[in-house]
Amino acid sequence: MAQLRLALAQIDPVVGDLEGNADQVVERSRQAAGRGAHLVAFPEMALTGYPVEDLALRGSFVDASRQAMEHLAERLAAEGLGDLVVVVGFLDGAPDAVPVLGTPKGAPQNAAAIVHRGRIAGRYAKHHLPNYGVFDEYRYFVPGSSLTVARVHGVDVAVAICEDIWQEGGPVAVSREAGAGLLLVINGSPYERNKDDTRLDLVRRRAAGAGCTLAYVNMVGGQDELVFDGDSLVVDADGGLLARARQFATELLVVDLDLPDATAPVTDAPSHVEAPDGTATTIERVVLSAEALPRWAPEVATVAERIVDEAEVYSALVLALRDYVAKNGFSTVVLGLSGGIDSALTAAIACDAIGAAHVHGVSMPSSYSSEHSRSDAADLAERTGLVFQTVPIAPMVESFLGSLALTGLAEENLQARVRGVTLMGLSNEHGHLVLAPGNKSELAVGYSTIYGDAVGGFAPIKDLPKTWVWRLARWRNADAEARGEKAPIPEASISKEPSAELRPGQLDTDSLPPYDVLDDILDDYVEQDRGSGELLAAGFDQELVEKVLRLVDRAEYKRRQYPPGPKISFKAFGRDRRLPITNRWREHAPHP
Repeated sequence: MAQLRLALAQIDPVVGDLEGNADQVVERSRQAAGRGAHLVAFPEMALTGYPVEDLALRGSFVDASRQAMEHLAERLAAEGLGDLVVVVGFLDGAPDAVPVLGTPKGAPQNAAAIVHRGRIAGRYAKHHLPNYGVFDEYRYFVPGSSLTVARVHGVDVAVAICEDIWQEGGPVAVSREAGAGLLLVINGSPYERNKDDTRLDLVRRRAAGAGCTLAYVNMVGGQDELVFDGDSLVVDADGGLLARARQFATELLVVDLDLPDATAPVTDAPSHVEAPDGTATTIERVVLSAEALPRWAPEVATVAERIVDEAEVYSALVLALRDYVAKNGFSTVVLGLSGGIDSALTAAIACDAIGAAHVHGVSMPSSYSSEHSRSDAADLAERTGLVFQTVPIAPMVESFLGSLALTGLAEENLQARVRGVTLMGLSNEHGHLVLAPGNKSELAVGYSTIYGDAVGGFAPIKDLPKTWVWRLARWRNADAEARGEKAPIPEASISKEPSAELRPGQLDTDSLPPYDVLDDILDDYVEQDRGSGELLAAGFDQELVEKVLRLVDRAEYKRRQYPPGPKISFKAFGRDRRLPITNRWREHAPHP
């Protein structure tokens, strides 16, 4: 058996920032070398950030990525890191590609570079291109058809990229045929609830399929509506967990591995194999260091403890907001504080993300606002330390009503729109990013006002069902109290009946079922794509099902105009769920 010290660099790249991302690669490579690592791996598309979307179709960006990768290889050697083997994800492309109808312009590839001694010693292009959920990789890339195996200190290391291990066969099966001692997988795997458990199970199965140790490095950070949780890990061929990084934090995970000695003949000529699934693959081998190293006493690797579900989701929302603010050049945020649970949780997330001094909360009472709503908003501000101000909107609403004869729902929505204008005015004046506090349950049934509470640049709890809003609020308070801190969210905001307070005595339950029932129906209809017949078979009331589904279907145009927000569920509104706005199809209950 040969030894190898492996480092997995869990970094937070920025899409398009080739220079800044390269700096992160160099710095983490320096740290890896300082800790005695022989091989360090970075996530999928680490050099360009991920996902790059239609940037992949710009020849100028592909060329810039390729040039940046060449320069990075030279820079690593120039800074004394040439002997370290560095695996980096980047955007590659065929410069002489012939245009073919139905394939991406320029034949871009989602690729990995194996860097050693100032040059790109090997390249690998992703085979399986996901085309589901938030992924459109058939639109952007052409698939690879070879497996690159690098010999590092007497160990054969095969390289794969993300989706390559989510599919049966392919590079995993070929890595077994190639006699790999380590399967190294670089990833840009977005977060969703419970994915860490799914991921570990998957990696264990693929390690068994490859017949070798599998190392999985994932990126961390927010990118528009996606948030990446890290959770890099290493398992052996028997499924034993050898090392695991934290979630939602940048980290360099270092692990000492005992791996089989390489036995394949050393040759520059590629070999061709057929995987068990019938896939024809070329194995390309590159020898970087053929001899095994003298043995040393291995260090104990880190296995990060798992965090509870509420902490996991809350951390995802905090990281997503922090990165969205920083990566888009903002320094402060502003949001309306109604005294209700949604704005209270959003404010707490914002304070944890960027610091209370950078969070501006605005109470905008109308003639229908209750005294407890005003006091709850002020209490939240005092508890969190955010910057607080009150802007009464009743005079502005009266001015509008003096010019427009609005009544009923139109008058109610006017109040929300005056609040939206107020927040956008403060945003324009002071450069704040406006946060929209709507939750997934409200968005599903259309309970938001376009150009009112729906205004903003980012919506931190957009993918969070109402029942989870309460769940996270209670968890955040309990977590604070456990650490001897003041709970940030007033108990009154958690316990009182939800209300938009746009007319006297208004409650959400005037027109909606209890949120636990509503969320149960929405989970089936939105996330699971179940029809009305299946909902009725599950025991839901027919009249209620018809009402909720009608509300969901009619609100598609509103959701299209809502700000972006972090995906934390299996199916978020947006890229996950794409339904036509103009659509006469309606679910109908089956006839008895």
